[in-house]
Amino acid sequence: QVQLVESGGGMVQAGGSLRLSCATSGRTFHIYIMGWFRQTPGKEREFVARITPSGFSTYYADSVKGRFSISRDGAKNTVYLQMNSLKPEDTAVYYCAAGLLAGPKYEVEHWGQGTQVTVSA
Repeated sequence: QVQLVESGGGMVQAGGSLRLSCATSGRTFHIYIMGWFRQTPGKEREFVARITPSGFSTYYADSVKGRFSISRDGAKNTVYLQMNSLKPEDTAVYYCAAGLLAGPKYEVEHWGQGTQVTVSA
């Protein structure tokens, strides 16, 4: 069973930075495409970023491209999301995900519990 535990959320002013971490348990970290999603009340969970098992390939939502950076540390079984130039519209609960590609679609198999990020104007 894979467990994902996020940390690093909090409150920051617009223009500031935060780094989220997601520690994983189990021995299968290296096979998963790791990702981050976010969700605000009343809206569907939306994709933010993902990274391949090798760490060589990343993919971002247009809304965060150039501001957010995803990375992973295989020795620590941890994936990170560095968030810079934060905007109030980035306010959401951020979820870590572990999944695989089914054709072009990123299929999530495991979710973390979420961590709140609040960006004030």
